[in-house]
Amino acid sequence: MDIEASQYHTIKGRKYKIAVLSGDGIGPEVVGEAVKVLKHVGDRFKINFEFKHALIGGAAIDHEGEAFPKNTLETCQASDAVLLGSVGGTKWDDLPGEKRPEKALLALRKGLNLYANIRPAIMYEALKGACPLKAELVPSGFDICVVRELTGGIYFGERGTRVNATGFQEAYDIETYSTEEIRRIGLEAFEIATKRNKKIVSVDKANVLESSRLWRKEMDILSEKYPEVTLEHMYVDNAAMQLIKNPSQFDVIVTSNMFGDILSDEASMLTGSIGMLPSASLGSTKLGLYEPIHGSAPDIAGLDIANPIATILSAAMMLRHSFELYDEANAIESAVEHVLKAGYRTVDIFEPGKILLGTIEMGNQIVKVI
Repeated sequence: MDIEASQYHTIKGRKYKIAVLSGDGIGPEVVGEAVKVLKHVGDRFKINFEFKHALIGGAAIDHEGEAFPKNTLETCQASDAVLLGSVGGTKWDDLPGEKRPEKALLALRKGLNLYANIRPAIMYEALKGACPLKAELVPSGFDICVVRELTGGIYFGERGTRVNATGFQEAYDIETYSTEEIRRIGLEAFEIATKRNKKIVSVDKANVLESSRLWRKEMDILSEKYPEVTLEHMYVDNAAMQLIKNPSQFDVIVTSNMFGDILSDEASMLTGSIGMLPSASLGSTKLGLYEPIHGSAPDIAGLDIANPIATILSAAMMLRHSFELYDEANAIESAVEHVLKAGYRTVDIFEPGKILLGTIEMGNQIVKVI
């Protein structure tokens, strides 16, 4: 989309309403930089972004007595997209499970019917030195897209505690998937693959789990509709090993909620830092949730050292997926790459000979390039 096409939205009076949920820990810091970048993009491309702030997680517990207040959900539902920071921290660790800040994430995803989590893991040429793998294992880098099912599986299954026949307490969490849940996440993955290198690895544990056997069956059925896409099945333990052994073999990985949670974090560290990876949570409409995959990192909150790039790149994903502002998204991503090539680094990706920046100044450098 060119600048004139972008201006078309403004001429027609189109406003993009963004719900901003800064959350806890470093959330307000990194979200603040993403909002700053979005405002600058709006100024440059003549686009009207309207930001509406709401509480979530520990901050919501402190001010409203619950992690996910009703008015926060209403604010999100009335928006075109949601920008989220992070939730949780040691301050709330002693709360019972159902009252913890992290429960707000599950409720938010469920409340917005966001079932597909898209997590790209890209090794930037400028950050090869930060990759923990030997150089010969990633000679040409990698570009992986993890498509994680988000509202089903063990995280949303039946759970509880009980006393067994021998008098000991036991706990249980049940993994459940329906054909509908598997098909819709599979369709998302195949559609993404058609726009990339046309290769999918579906990760499961079909040698043990009945839910994985249904997962594999449905993926095979879907693959018949996409003959141009190569589908490979891989057990989750092997996938974890292959990500370390040869990450460049992967293009699109599609998997269940829990497996995707684990594998996407592993892939993120191969890029050099978990502070580099954005994510998008999508459903059947354009309303999406955009957030960095890292946590609240309360130990570094307020120190101006957190890496804001993952959140800034999440904002770029928002422009692309929810608003279809492709040039504007590219402008952000290109600016990030330019800043990294220029040698600017936050502490998590710092190398000798580079220029160390804090959170705010990293955002400023990206804005300058845009």
